[in-house]
Amino acid sequence: MNTVSNRLLDEFAEGCRQVAAHGLVRCSSGNLSWRLGADRMLIKSSRSWLGEMTRDAIAVCRISDGKPLTAITPSVEIGLHAGILRRRREMNVVLHFQTPFATTLACSRRKAINYAVIPELPFYLGPIAEVLFLPPGSRALAEAVALAMQTHDLVQLRNHGQVTVGKDFRQAIQNGVFFELACEILCHAGKAARAMSTKAAQSLYAAHQV
Repeated sequence: MNTVSNRLLDEFAEGCRQVAAHGLVRCSSGNLSWRLGADRMLIKSSRSWLGEMTRDAIAVCRISDGKPLTAITPSVEIGLHAGILRRRREMNVVLHFQTPFATTLACSRRKAINYAVIPELPFYLGPIAEVLFLPPGSRALAEAVALAMQTHDLVQLRNHGQVTVGKDFRQAIQNGVFFELACEILCHAGKAARAMSTKAAQSLYAAHQV
């Protein structure tokens, strides 16, 4: 029952390596999960590197409670991933990443950041949620992020990183790359940054919701 084919393991491993290849994580930071059927998921193992992912570093867990189904220890954020997959049944991939510019803003004193500086943000991602700092791997963090992700496709974790979702690896990676691009623009522009007009952004937000 808990056996996963080498083909699926290899597909997940390649998705992990693509996350790293796009500069979304460094070393053992970040984690990725993938829905397999009604109540199983793959997730990177604890302390493994996404950029060097292999079959023996992939954990199989239940979505319903996050319990490991093999001897491989899953990422400490298993509760966060399982919680999101339970609430977002239309999504198959959860990506927790930490990019330089996005995390800079997650650690800044700025309030009510308007990320809609490029069309890709409202169109592909929609509104961005924020979760205050909670201990990594904690139940409190898992519950707060899963709740925020019920109505958002990307969440900024204060002093921590980002979480996004996708129907497949490609969509989740694209979300992360576009968000990092917008954050890079905001960091470089500083106080001179100019967001899109409310009217323009709202039309793109509406298209995202369709």
